[in-house]
Amino acid sequence: MIRIEHLTKDYGSVRALNDINFEVKDGEILGFLGPNGAGKSTTLKILTTYLAPTRGNVWIDDQNVLEHGDRIREQIGYLPEMNPLYGEMIAYDYLQFVGQVRKITGNAFKARLAKVIDLCGLGGVIHKSISELSKGYRQRVGLAQAIFHDPKILILDEPSSGLDPNQIVEIRELIKSLGKKKTVIMSSHILQEIQATASRMIIINKGQIVANGTTEELMSSFRGKTVVVLELLHATEQGILEMKNIHQEIRIAKVEASPDGGFNVHVEYPNHMDLRQALFEYAIGNQWTVLEMSRHKVSLEDVFRNLTVEGEVTV
Repeated sequence: MIRIEHLTKDYGSVRALNDINFEVKDGEILGFLGPNGAGKSTTLKILTTYLAPTRGNVWIDDQNVLEHGDRIREQIGYLPEMNPLYGEMIAYDYLQFVGQVRKITGNAFKARLAKVIDLCGLGGVIHKSISELSKGYRQRVGLAQAIFHDPKILILDEPSSGLDPNQIVEIRELIKSLGKKKTVIMSSHILQEIQATASRMIIINKGQIVANGTTEELMSSFRGKTVVVLELLHATEQGILEMKNIHQEIRIAKVEASPDGGFNVHVEYPNHMDLRQALFEYAIGNQWTVLEMSRHKVSLEDVFRNLTVEGEVTV
């Protein structure tokens, strides 16, 4: 089990993590989710002993990362956001180098190499230069180095970053396969990836944990709200922001430009209310054209934005 207690990290005057606490159970795939700059990578670097915390601690199987760093590094496989590859090396030579660093040589290296090639699907590229490989295969080589010593814990920082949709699906399936036998923590700012891969997710924002639970648990906390989407022509930015004055319970959750030059406006309010008529009359009163008004099914994106966007949305 991984246990994080009162973890705080300062970079000079900037506080990247502010007293966070959570646990990860053995055999769990945990999604660590948050906007850019939320503190995801900092947390993972502390977990891997790459960084020391300013305050607080991390325990892995009751071993403290500050006191037992060497033992903990033996149990962890780490794929950082910037994949640590040497482009001029042949994939085989790179994994041989990784094996030597981990003191895996001789017959043990051959057996482990065969296993890793099979797990990561590297059979067709193992004798190619890393620089010649596609981004998807370079990610596979990076995963191969992370699991080469057969760690019990995998920590993956943005593993699908920069991949095309087909490559994302391939890496997702690979991670799910690895998660059957290992504890996995993967960070991302891509909601769909976490939802499709992880059994539980933690959302972090501005260095603090703002949600912790399964997708169903997070969604249930949001089901007390109605989301209405209006497609508007001739609306003004200021007028859209002032829609919140229709009722004190209204929140302007999202505003985006529509292809026809108007705006799509997402408005939230409690389920026990129906403010559609008031919204319509407000638009007509401002001489806007309402092309469409619809109730919107709550999504994980709505939950994420509700937890990570401070104040009203600007346009």
